[in-house]
Amino acid sequence: MESKAILEVRDLEVYFPIKKGLLKKKVGEVKAVDGLSFTLKRGETLGLVGESGCGKTTTGKAIVKLIEATGGEIYYDGREILNMSPREFKAIRPKLQMIFQDPFSSLNPRMTVGDIIAEPIKFHRPQENIQELVEHYLELTGLKKEQLSRYPHEFSGGQRQRIGIARALALNPEVIIADEPVSALDVSIQAKIINLMKRLQEELGIAYLFIAHDLSIVKHISDYIAVMYLGNIVELSPAKELYQNPAHPYTKALISSIPIPDPRKKKDEIILKGEIPSPLDAPSGCKFATRCPYATTKCNNQRPKMEVISNNHQVACHHWKKINS
Repeated sequence: MESKAILEVRDLEVYFPIKKGLLKKKVGEVKAVDGLSFTLKRGETLGLVGESGCGKTTTGKAIVKLIEATGGEIYYDGREILNMSPREFKAIRPKLQMIFQDPFSSLNPRMTVGDIIAEPIKFHRPQENIQELVEHYLELTGLKKEQLSRYPHEFSGGQRQRIGIARALALNPEVIIADEPVSALDVSIQAKIINLMKRLQEELGIAYLFIAHDLSIVKHISDYIAVMYLGNIVELSPAKELYQNPAHPYTKALISSIPIPDPRKKKDEIILKGEIPSPLDAPSGCKFATRCPYATTKCNNQRPKMEVISNNHQVACHHWKKINS
């Protein structure tokens, strides 16, 4: 039986106005997220990948309403949340949590670890045994209760990220937006955090939206992967299928750039040429056309729509059949 969608994003838009002059007149807008759609199922992981500045983090923050969306719809467990009142969303807030990229700046340096984890519990679960829950979630992430009285600066980067994970788990969420949770950590620590997140998912049934720019990391944790370029998803596929049969030229270039540990083994890396368009003045057609070796007049004038290639594999490209024939 196919698992039910816990999070559904439809045509999400996040535009930031550009204002100039004494009167702060709007002269334009940065289209950070421009009509993005995907579905996240219960207990699964969707990897969201792309270059820096493509709108990945903005997407994550818009889902948990840390940034106001300009348009579109977001459904949590069948309920549309963008139009909810603050009181209505307060009841859902515990179920949508976020792990941030920087494990140091996301923790209050003036609070002890125990207070950091206890703070959301006091607000959303005040009737429960707060101390017992704090100890439980700290130990669940591999830390010891004896460390509750210590401050963030007394921990390593990997330990601080474990504290951030414990804080997110403290509200018993069903969806966690993980915004590049291992990019600031050493490679050996990255693997431990990834394994921790996978174990927690198996034990607690959490769904992850795993945001990253490193395809080699996303491969090991994701069930599905969405490739993002300048505010849009250009390819969405099961993880294994994406690595074996990438269809979009941008995806092909990303995968070809993954380092191979064996220096004797040669590979054909695809070097993208051309300029990256500005999200302030994005092309009306395919946004990748300025860097795509297969671009035609149609690409410059008409934005491609997502097409189904095979079971659960979609791509937004006018010429994917010709490219992959």
